[in-house]
Formats: sequence, structure tokens, C-alpha cells
Amino acid sequence: MAGHSQFKNIMHRKGRQDAVRSKLFSKLSKEITVAAKMGAPDPDMNPRLRLAINNAKAQSMPKDNIQRAVNKASMGDVENYDEIRYEGYGPGGVAIIVEALTDNRNRTASNVRATFSKNGGALGESNTVAFMFDRVGEIVYPASAGDADTVMEAAIEAGADDVVSDENGHTIYCTFEAIGDVSTALEKALGEAESVKPIWKPQNGTPVDAEKGATLMKLLAALDDDDDVQNVYANFEMSDEDMAKISD
Repeated sequence: MAGHSQFKNIMHRKGRQDAVRSKLFSKLSKEITVAAKMGAPDPDMNPRLRLAINNAKAQSMPKDNIQRAVNKASMGDVENYDEIRYEGYGPGGVAIIVEALTDNRNRTASNVRATFSKNGGALGESNTVAFMFDRVGEIVYPASAGDADTVMEAAIEAGADDVVSDENGHTIYCTFEAIGDVSTALEKALGEAESVKPIWKPQNGTPVDAEKGATLMKLLAALDDDDDVQNVYANFEMSDEDMAKISD
């Protein structure tokens, strides 16, 4: 299993549901506001906003919350957010990419650097680890969307590059540039996706054991908990046995 998915699964089991959902809604709202401010407030005219709203709906974010986030973009006193990518290494030499939306670059850089340092990692310069990842589109469907063969056939027809299916659902990958066309074709074949977004997909995994993995999870969780951080990606791999030890 890919490190990013493992991390999310572990955090989902460990986190208090209300707190996790509140943090998620906050990140989704920020992405909606930024997307609406950068382009048109109409999702039909703004692909980034359309993706952000669809992902919010997939996470059961209330319609009123979504509309408030869109409306906020037109307010005169709304913050100006910068998109920043941080890169570094975690315990066991695991490569990590952190995406942030911030209204204070100095604050965010200081917090991210401190989080790496306190949890056995080290923040690097730009492009320190990005070459180990591919920028691709990720489209996620629940297991109920169909069996593996059905989803694979639909993905091939839509122009996707790869599909990973397990008991939790189906993850479809495509080129970054094709994410709009592929997701639209898949929606016609399989219905609405749980999420559609660009991600940093590791080219190869870095194996870590339970001891290193436990420290790594603390680092990733601390980064993910930062209000300025939108997404965290890591190229680690763990066995099911070691993952179970950390999840307990």
C-alpha cells in the first residue's frame, strides 16, 4: 500500500472523528475560497473551483459551508493566500512533500521547519525530493462503484494510466494534464467520484519498520495538523504487520 494512503488510514483510526472532520472542512473551505478568488466564482467556468466543491461534497461538507467559502472570495478583507511547497526527509530517509496555503510565509516556514526538527526529520531546499515523485491526477471511487474489472475497463476507456483496487475502493491515476477529461469520462461511466485531485505520487517506496514508522507518523500527523498545511505526501512503505502495531 502506498505511504500516503497508509498514513491517512492510520490517522483516521487514531483521530477523534469530530476533530478530524472539523480540520478537513477547514482545509476544504480554504481551497474553495482560494480557487474562487483566483478564477470565476462559478464552478462551471472554473475547473479548480469545480474540483474543490466536488471534493467537499464527497466529504459530506454542508452546502451552506461550501457557499460561505465561495462567497468569502469576493469579500474585500479576505486574506491573500500563497501556495508553497516544502520538501524534506523524515525518519528512515523517507521523502516528504508538504503543500501549504498561507497568508504568512515566514510563520508557515518556521512552523514546518520546527515540526520536521522535533520529529526526527529535516527540511530541505526546493526540489530536494520532488524528483522522486510524479505530479499526477488521482481519482478515488468507493468499492460500490463496481468490481475491479468494471472499474479497470472504465478507466482505460477514459484514458487513465493506472488503477489500484482493494477492499476499500478504487484509486485511478492519470496524467496531471488529463485530470479534467478523465474524471468527466469516469463520472459518466461510474458516477460521481469520492475525490478528484492532483497529487504527488511516489515513484518508489522507502521501507520503514514499526519503530521508524511510529516516529514518522508523528511527524506526518504534526504536519497535517498545521492550519496552513493542505496536503502531505511521503514515499514510505510498511508491512501490514508493522502498520497494525502503529495503529493499535
